[in-house]
Amino acid sequence: MTICGRPGGGLSKQHGKTMKFTHLIEINDPLNPLLTPLTRAQLWQGLVLRAEQPQLFMPHLDGCTIVEHAGISMQRELRYGSIAIRDHVTLVPQQQVQYRIPAQADISASRLDMTVEEPQAGMLYVRFAYDDGGHEDEGEAGAMYDAFRRSAYQEADIDTISIIREMAVEGRLGPN
Repeated sequence: MTICGRPGGGLSKQHGKTMKFTHLIEINDPLNPLLTPLTRAQLWQGLVLRAEQPQLFMPHLDGCTIVEHAGISMQRELRYGSIAIRDHVTLVPQQQVQYRIPAQADISASRLDMTVEEPQAGMLYVRFAYDDGGHEDEGEAGAMYDAFRRSAYQEADIDTISIIREMAVEGRLGPN
């Protein structure tokens, strides 16, 4: 797995410029024989599973209730202790999972798009694009905080792909 270019995002209400962060994770590395390649179908099934059963991917999540599921979209309520966050997930089949958190209580509106890219047959990548709806903090302390958030987002996304890979190896995402 190669990273070209992650938990949470947008959990505090802020004003000013929006913090945006994008990075790319290579799924199949033809130069790494120890890595079992994933099919696009397996990768997609794993990304959908992350939307439908996020507790499998986020150990700090206490619960998730799908309030409404209408074909390619769903409304969810995520619980982190006493905090409940509602979001909307839209699936663009085989291409993209869009997460949208509307502004609520002390939480700014935010978004995350996970886009499957395949520049050549079998060469799969996932592009993670965050827009936290807040702002990039100014000054040295703010820069350190933003760097920490970006690092956390990236690590969580690496974990997501690792879990999808494990599920595929275990046969839980269909044939290879």
